[in-house]
Amino acid sequence: MDKLIELIRKILEEDQVIKITLGNMRKKSNPCKKVTIRPILLKKQLVYQVEYHFEKKVTHENLSAEEILLLCQRLINEEFKQVNVQTTDEEIQILASKPEKPKIIRRQTEKRAVAHLEHNKGKKYIIQEGEPCDFLIKLGVMGEDGTVFQKHYAKFRQINRYLEIVEDVLEYLPEREEKPLRIIDFGCGKSYLTFALYHYLRIMKKRNVEIIGLDLKEDVIEFCNNISEELGYPELHFLKGDIADYTSDHADMVVTLHACDTATDYALINAVRWNSKVILSVPCCQHELFHQIRSDLHQPLYKHGILKDRFTELLTDGLRGLKLEACGYEVAMIEFTSLEHTAKNIMIRAVKKEEAMKTASRKKAQEEYEALKTYYHVNPTMDQLKIK
Repeated sequence: MDKLIELIRKILEEDQVIKITLGNMRKKSNPCKKVTIRPILLKKQLVYQVEYHFEKKVTHENLSAEEILLLCQRLINEEFKQVNVQTTDEEIQILASKPEKPKIIRRQTEKRAVAHLEHNKGKKYIIQEGEPCDFLIKLGVMGEDGTVFQKHYAKFRQINRYLEIVEDVLEYLPEREEKPLRIIDFGCGKSYLTFALYHYLRIMKKRNVEIIGLDLKEDVIEFCNNISEELGYPELHFLKGDIADYTSDHADMVVTLHACDTATDYALINAVRWNSKVILSVPCCQHELFHQIRSDLHQPLYKHGILKDRFTELLTDGLRGLKLEACGYEVAMIEFTSLEHTAKNIMIRAVKKEEAMKTASRKKAQEEYEALKTYYHVNPTMDQLKIK
């Protein structure tokens, strides 16, 4: 059964499911005769629609990938002897007359197209599936005809979600004829989203823009620069360097996606010092406060490492948000990607606005920041950012 559940988990994680059907009831008296499961897009999120087939009616519910995994385990154990799974490249039959010893039969099939996601009819992505896009083809996300490869469909959705967030803040980025809009992407990695940002601003929006991607890995920087050159993206450059040491005279927008631990803080500190108009940051691995935090009231929670870790992640990002507010930014904590793809899905979106520059609101944010620090006995790296 463990092997079976791990198999279902894998095809869910890799977005391979086209349809799952559970049938052949264990008891003829079961009210539910059959269950089918299909992936759908609902409010821009991938969920799984479950159809329960009864004698005279069909009911539905929408569940996450983790909930589907638990549902399949329960249904196989308690209600159905057989499961048929259609994926993008194989058919899987599970025979479970004895739930503790299911038999798994797998048969390869011709590669199917991406599963049709119901509730997504007419959905308009910023970058459309079916329309060839140069950087997505070059990075292996889609084919020459614009078809998104199934194993990269989650990345395709993430790219479009990212561009939707950029679109929301576009009005706050200055338009200048004399010099380009400068954007710095700290910890760019393989740079799917950096290429997407350039494509959106330069090619789709016709903005005069210069983007610099920064990363510590020399092979990654070489790879990205080669791709940029092959695509003919002259204003997109990649440099090897540390976030903490990087110097620049200005940046209109700073992006930092999954920069580890205090690297996020140094990116935010630099952004404020440059008076950047927009900051988009998805923190990762917030370990700094884990060994600092103390609270008599919460100590019973801290004895559980996983709870302490998650709590300090929230505290770290909350303090970062307050510090940015104290510096005159309007801050929102938003969902970047679905939790089923990564637990690191909180984005700090900070925009420099006139109303956020008011002295009273900035003072209040700084007071709340100091109060939290004192209560939890912590000294975050963001303290290096002095309020002017």
